[in-house]
Amino acid sequence: MWGRNDPFFLPAGAEAFKRDIPGANVRLLDTGHFALETHTGEIAAAIRGFLTD
Repeated sequence: MWGRNDPFFLPAGAEAFKRDIPGANVRLLDTGHFALETHTGEIAAAIRGFLTD
């Protein structure tokens, strides 16, 4: 989970995870640096899904 509009951790950093870990599931959210404050439910659901797979 990555904030597409984060001024500190740019989307290119998220893409680097895909290069380093080919099976990585990187999701860019329409938010900034404080993604957990604006997209809590979506991030929590993704974490739950990851833990139950």
